Amino acid sequence: MQHLGQTRSAYRTNHLLQTPDTFVRSPLPGMQKAVAIVHTAPARGAQFAQYTVEFEAGGLLAPARSQRFVYVLDGDVETNGAKLSRGGYAYFPAGHAASIFANLPARAAIIEKEYQLLPAVAAPAYFTGRECDIPASSLNGDEGLLVRALIPEHPSFDFAVNLMTYAPGAALPMVEIHVMEHGLLMLEGGGIYRLGDDWYPVAAGDFIWMAPFCPQWFGAIGKTPAKYLIYKDWNRAPMANTG
Repeated sequence: MQHLGQTRSAYRTNHLLQTPDTFVRSPLPGMQKAVAIVHTAPARGAQFAQYTVEFEAGGLLAPARSQRFVYVLDGDVETNGAKLSRGGYAYFPAGHAASIFANLPARAAIIEKEYQLLPAVAAPAYFTGRECDIPASSLNGDEGLLVRALIPEHPSFDFAVNLMTYAPGAALPMVEIHVMEHGLLMLEGGGIYRLGDDWYPVAAGDFIWMAPFCPQWFGAIGKTPAKYLIYKDWNRAPMANTG
């Protein structure tokens, strides 16, 4: 319900905060019994697309031409002979023929990006994984800030997807300004995000897009941990992102 046009959502030159009260659901080509909430895309100036798919029972998402990463938010999906439950994920290389199917209602975060080939390095292959199987490492030795890398650290991959978990009161040790752009989906808890010169309260369900060189910082607030899924372009020379 809208209250006189008020929202926490914000649209700026170098960032976007999209809150659930402003989500618009629409079908995309290749979907059956499913809708998408498009969070960011080249239309926004991003070099990737990120959206959430809400599957009905019997829902289907057709293969993508570009490479695709899928993270299951709720329920179960099936793809390429594998069943993925909440916290499960899969990577599909460009042109992979597998669809994603849900027997029962489910939700999944989808990231798609045109692949940037690295000379003398073979493109990566399809794989699946589970969040619970990935060991957590502390960021800069801070045990209150844990990182799980869902994409292998190998130069064949041109992007990374991490899960970051903050204990209550934990925060990034610095304001970051860098060449990578981000897509961030809040999964649990909440806190305060600095984006550019603005400060925002954020909570589970929010999405944030950050342009390259956007000043960014996060601190967790509340009695429960804060957790988010974050994308960044990775392993490629800066000039590869131009033109």
